[in-house]
Amino acid sequence: MENLLTTALVVALVLHVLMVAVAVWRVWRGENVIDRLIGVELVSTLFLAILVLVSLILRESIYIDIALVLGALGFVGTIALAKYVADEQVF
Repeated sequence: MENLLTTALVVALVLHVLMVAVAVWRVWRGENVIDRLIGVELVSTLFLAILVLVSLILRESIYIDIALVLGALGFVGTIALAKYVADEQVF
């Protein structure tokens, strides 16, 4: 049963890496700034999911802590970029 769970986690990890590749392509070839900003947010979210999957596969809890910190930093960064795009000034 444990082997089946590990296999499912590895398949989910591979799918998430493929989704990151598609999202990075969208950031690279985005039509406007808003599309690119949403793509960066998607890449950040998928990267956090990858860290959680790696944590489950390797059974190391440090990756979940790193994912929480990166999630908080990503949220603040997204808010700052959205404010800059809307007002063209940060403060």
